Amino acid sequence: MPIRRRQFAAWALGAPLLPQLPLTARASGPTAPSWPAQPLTVVVPFAPGGSVDVAARLVLPRLAERLHQPVIIENIVGASGTIATQRVIKAKADGYTLLFGVASSVLIAPLVSPTRFRYDGLRELQPVAPVASSVFALVARPGLSAGSADDLLQLARQHPGRLTFGTDGVGTSLHLTGELIQQLAGIELVHVPYKSGPQVLTELAGGQIDLAVLPVALAQPFILEGKVRGLGVTSRQRVATLPQTPSLSETPQLQALEVEAWQGLLVPAHTDARIVDRLARETAAVLAETDTARKLTEAGFKPMRMTQPQFAAYLEQEKKVLESTIRKARIRTD
Repeated sequence: MPIRRRQFAAWALGAPLLPQLPLTARASGPTAPSWPAQPLTVVVPFAPGGSVDVAARLVLPRLAERLHQPVIIENIVGASGTIATQRVIKAKADGYTLLFGVASSVLIAPLVSPTRFRYDGLRELQPVAPVASSVFALVARPGLSAGSADDLLQLARQHPGRLTFGTDGVGTSLHLTGELIQQLAGIELVHVPYKSGPQVLTELAGGQIDLAVLPVALAQPFILEGKVRGLGVTSRQRVATLPQTPSLSETPQLQALEVEAWQGLLVPAHTDARIVDRLARETAAVLAETDTARKLTEAGFKPMRMTQPQFAAYLEQEKKVLESTIRKARIRTD
């Protein structure tokens, strides 16, 4: 399943695809009358305690304070986030139901499984604001005879098709990252899909699988406690909170690797533009707070700040590159 490295890196990073635009507010009229007049529900497409959930719970309480209404987090798990995504697509477009979305369910799933997932994430959802980007980590079970990424590549070549790696599902960003690592290194691993990242981490720590590709925000506590071994992160630079874990790009055969993934807020299509604008501005204000940015950074995230039009353009460009990558790699799960 050949994946072109430059294409994958482009969609994963996103930022280099667009010019650096100033963070200017979009002109708009007054907020839709009486909105918000009741609590908001934000659907998180993964289990409590997972990295996406962690980011949501760091940001949404402050958003609630700014909107002067409670924000209820609803975790809906299953099918790599697509159940939650479709729940928001079908919700009333009144500004009271939002998705804390990621690329896996909004963009990737309909491309790799078009028969199973008959929706268009950027036509049936309206991008509101990015929240954070996350770096991934390649981690190993305790006792695996590989102390570094280079050791792992040698071990994998000695035992092709024997080592297993877990992710949060088929066709997710984590899965594609694992496939990219294999393609760049010329090794063969066996993918083991799970329903959630925390489940992968538990199985890895227990020795049921050999490796995993996980968000740094999720794997970090286990790495620091020595429950799993961090072989490398997918960003060019080492992560400040994991200084002893190298960048995978420090390994010669993986020097081209660079992957990060976005998380952000979306609402059903046709939501009143004034509501979308208010949500975007309030989210940007939360991310501009020093304390919020610090908490996200300490948890392994990088705060993302774009206006609503910039975020929409960012996702449109990412989708185009994803379509090309998936088509040329012939990735289908139907």
